[in-house]
Amino acid sequence: MNRTGSTTTRIGLLGTGPWAVATHAPALAAHPGVDFVGVWGRRPEAAAALAEEHGVAVYEDADALFADCDAVAFALPPDVQAPLAIRAARAGCHLLLDKPVATSVAGARELAEAAERARVASVVFFTLRFAKETAAWVAQQAAVDGWFTGRAQWYGSLFTPGAESNPYAASPWRGEKGALWDVGPHALAVLTGVLGEVTALTAAAGPGDTAHLILRHTSGASSTVGLSFTAPPAAAGVEVSVLGEAGAETMPGWGGALDAFGAAIDALLEAARTGVPHPCDVRFGARITELLADAEAQLGRAQHP
Repeated sequence: MNRTGSTTTRIGLLGTGPWAVATHAPALAAHPGVDFVGVWGRRPEAAAALAEEHGVAVYEDADALFADCDAVAFALPPDVQAPLAIRAARAGCHLLLDKPVATSVAGARELAEAAERARVASVVFFTLRFAKETAAWVAQQAAVDGWFTGRAQWYGSLFTPGAESNPYAASPWRGEKGALWDVGPHALAVLTGVLGEVTALTAAAGPGDTAHLILRHTSGASSTVGLSFTAPPAAAGVEVSVLGEAGAETMPGWGGALDAFGAAIDALLEAARTGVPHPCDVRFGARITELLADAEAQLGRAQHP
């Protein structure tokens, strides 16, 4: 995978926000198979601070970072990520993307096509598909036949009074797109991993940014999804379960995102080495965007250009 013949893979990071600081940069710095090359960000002072913290270079030009790397990781808003990732793919860099890969169907498809044309590997960081506990649960349930239905509830209080201390509450794109686009990808990634691809989707709006989805899957099972960032704090929580001939199974809790991101790095390195696409590649990421855009249109909210 390394274009210089080194035993480690040179990976750069684009993004300097809370997600990059807490998860991406530490995981890249700690991974034994990675040479953490440097950081690019839209805020030069933040990029310089993050680069200094990890003893890597700071880049003022994203294309210069692409030229020095075998792969790049993204911790950027989706519609900032997509065009930069297209440029990275064209430069020959493998892609470790954040979800959603874009908030427009056209942008997501263009990114997937660019990665395919460039023949670069890609992995989208759907946290629950990489966290040890939840990834094992998805694999175990996917191997079981006879699921009848599933349910995912992801209720948060990110936009309720007093949530300003949450570092993600000030995110402009989350404020605009809500829970559907931020945590909806996680719910869809888990349910499709167990029950199969979504063949039909119906969406209805609840209070605030709350969205309710009804899904039909290729396995024949159906599922429901509830998403919100405006739930009362006492109602907040995450739960995923499936029911069928084997009874009922509930997804376990999981550890922090740091180890999960390390597993995503492993997955990208393996896909790049073998040429075998990962199940959570950019094509899968584009399909998730298609489903979310369909839901958003049904909810009557203006689709992002």
